[in-house]
Amino acid sequence: MYLDNYPQKFPADFLWGGATAANQIEGAWKTAGKGLTTAEVVSKAENRKKMSMDQVDQASLAAAIADQTTTNYPKRRGIDFYHHYAADIKLFAEMGFKVFRFSIAWSRIFPNGDDQTANEAGLAFYDRVLDELAKYQIEPLITLSHYEMPLALTQKYNGWADRRVISAFTHYTETVFKRYGKRVKYWLTFNEINTGTWGFHATGAIDQGLTKNEQLQLRYQALHHQLVASALATKQLHQLVPTAQMGCMLARMQTYPATPNPVDVQAAQDADQKNLFFTDVQVRGEYPGFMNRYFAEQGIKITMQPDDQQILSENPVDFVSFSYYMTTVTQAAQDGTAVGNMATGGRNPYLQESAWGWQIDPIGLRITLNEMWDRYQKPLFIVENGLGAVDKLEDGKVHDSYRIDYLRQHIEQMKEAISDGVKLLGYTMWGPIDLISFSTSEMSKRYGFIYVDQDDQGHGSLKRIRKDSFYWYQKVIKSNGEDLS
Repeated sequence: MYLDNYPQKFPADFLWGGATAANQIEGAWKTAGKGLTTAEVVSKAENRKKMSMDQVDQASLAAAIADQTTTNYPKRRGIDFYHHYAADIKLFAEMGFKVFRFSIAWSRIFPNGDDQTANEAGLAFYDRVLDELAKYQIEPLITLSHYEMPLALTQKYNGWADRRVISAFTHYTETVFKRYGKRVKYWLTFNEINTGTWGFHATGAIDQGLTKNEQLQLRYQALHHQLVASALATKQLHQLVPTAQMGCMLARMQTYPATPNPVDVQAAQDADQKNLFFTDVQVRGEYPGFMNRYFAEQGIKITMQPDDQQILSENPVDFVSFSYYMTTVTQAAQDGTAVGNMATGGRNPYLQESAWGWQIDPIGLRITLNEMWDRYQKPLFIVENGLGAVDKLEDGKVHDSYRIDYLRQHIEQMKEAISDGVKLLGYTMWGPIDLISFSTSEMSKRYGFIYVDQDDQGHGSLKRIRKDSFYWYQKVIKSNGEDLS
């Protein structure tokens, strides 16, 4: 049927808000029975443009465990959300948040990951967080695993490389679903699950010292265990809380061909397929055929249990969420094989970039929204998008017009995608309050609408200060995306 009208505004129930992760904001790393996590043993980067989250071997792990300070491990201190959560949520409410995405620290609930009994003090903390959100009618969106698993599981099993971690995870998920299920409608299993192909930060498995093929074997096997665990958690949620919804979460890296040369176009398609492989499994319930050739050529053999395929096929997610920060360009090598990947690629001469070299591409967001909607026909949710920048506090104020410009351009393209017919549930920008950078563990890389008085060494009053963008986003939410001036 032909329709001559189409949506030209954000839906009335659109969920505006912001996103964070426990390991980047909470702090209180040894408080009330919490166990050490994999995020808290990755030292800060020496080069702010070089990510350091997967450079962990047995020696660096031993050194991190022996070091009981936060000096080289800033994620241990975060921004002390653990003690400031009420005031921070009040600021989110002042902006008009409809939703707040945060993660539960698995090791705050089960310090060793596979404890039989949950840590009540940890459960009680998230009760208090949910109480504050309910006070302001802010919908919680909870990530179950955001780059931080209990370190004890790395020591005992080498993280997700061992299938036994699945039962530890589902014990944890069952616990939190029963505790918070009636208060939480939206859940995510694994944050940016596809980045497990990079290593330790997402798999909790130490693979330094292995050959490239051995690393790929370990990482994809660990990721298979996560995909099964995600499906089982989805099954649990649907059984325990039928009204709740489970989503998957992808680090979306839209890939462009460097030229119209068909071999470059094919290389870009190949890179995109490997990026979307993970959502294919979580949405469609089976491994896509295009991965068979890749696994064979790389010598990867995924060990599956007889019922794994049934578990995946019977428990697809309800919606698809993703982070979007940049796009990349790729081309074919001289022998015709693809050299691009989902994380890095060539520079795009038509785009500007941030101080950290991340290329800024608002139109790419519209492109990827359309492609993902066409591919899955399930509601989409942008759960991370933002600009890391060096903000200057002058006379008690931060004039961050560059952040406003960045967000405005992306929101405009979201609206265009909605007019294209994309069903978009919401937008939680990253991160609404300054936090410890995931990739480099520095504080100088600031994303927030709220400035936090803390430097890279952890010095400062932790005072929260509203930036210019705070008032701008307040206006955006109040107008439901109509007033972007």
